Amino acid sequence: MKDLIHYAIPGFVILLTAEVIATAIQKKDFYETKDTASSLSMGIGNVIVGLVGKILVFGAYSLVYQFRLFDLPADQWWYWVVLFFADDFTYYWFHRTSHGSRYFWASHVIHHSSQKYNLGTALRQTWTGTISGSFLFWLWLPLLGFHPAAVMAMQAISLLYQFWIHTEFINKFPAPIEFIFNTPSHHRVHHASDLKYLDKNHAGVLIIWDRMFGTFEPEVERPTYGLTRNINSYNPVRIAFHEWADMLHDVRHAGSLRNALGYLFGPPGWSHDGSRKTTRQLRDEARQRQPEPQEKQLA
Repeated sequence: MKDLIHYAIPGFVILLTAEVIATAIQKKDFYETKDTASSLSMGIGNVIVGLVGKILVFGAYSLVYQFRLFDLPADQWWYWVVLFFADDFTYYWFHRTSHGSRYFWASHVIHHSSQKYNLGTALRQTWTGTISGSFLFWLWLPLLGFHPAAVMAMQAISLLYQFWIHTEFINKFPAPIEFIFNTPSHHRVHHASDLKYLDKNHAGVLIIWDRMFGTFEPEVERPTYGLTRNINSYNPVRIAFHEWADMLHDVRHAGSLRNALGYLFGPPGWSHDGSRKTTRQLRDEARQRQPEPQEKQLA
C-alpha cells in the first residue's frame, strides 16, 4: 500500500516554501536556516526508515487481524466514522504517554527539539518510533476488526492533518472550531517549554480528548519553543539519538534495578537523587514559591 504521506510531499514543499517567503517578506523570526535544514533532514530520515517500518507495522497489524473479534464492513460509512474516533482517541493516549514515559519520550523528543515553530518543524520526525514500539498502541484496532490497511490509512490522515497546524501565521479560529479541533493555537502550546504549557494539548485532530481528560491549556501568550534543556545542536544524528544515549547512561549509573526502571519508564526529568525534576515536581515547586493570600499573611 502506497503511503498517503508520500503523495502529500509535494504539498508539504509548496506550503513550506510559501511560509518561508511570507516570513522573509514580513521580517518574522519564524525560521532559521540551520534549524530548518535539521528538520528537513529528520523528515527525510523518517521517510527512509519508514520504508521498512511500515512493512513491519503492517505485518504486526495483519497478524493481530487474524484473531479479530468481529468482521467489520469497510463498505459502510459508520466503519470509517468509528475508525476515525478510535484512531484519534488512540493517538491522544499514545501522545500523552510519549510525554509521560521516558522510553517513549526518547523517540518523541525529536519533534520538540526545535526552538522554532513552523511548517518545517512538522517534518522533524522520529527515526526510532516504530522500532521502539509506538505501533503497539494501535493493535487493539485490528483486533477489534478494522483492516490493517484502513488503520494505517487513518494514521496517515491524522499526520496529514497535523502538518498545517505547525504555524504561527494563523492566530485563532472561531470558538466552535477551537473548542472541537486541534488548531495552530492549541498545538503551539504543546510545543512550548514554558512551565504552564508543559505536557498539555496532546490532541491529534480533536482537542476534545484534552478537554475530557484534563490536559487542555489555552494559549495566552506566545510560547517559548523547544525543550526545558535544549540540546543546541543541528546534527541530525545527535537530534535523533541524544535522549536514547542519555537514558542509557542514566540506566548504567542507576545503582539499582528500581532506579534503572525509573530512568527507563518514569516520566522525563525523573532522577533518583532529585538532581533533575519532572514536570509535576517543577509545578509543585512553583506553587510552593507562590506567596500566600494577603489575608493569611496578615493573620
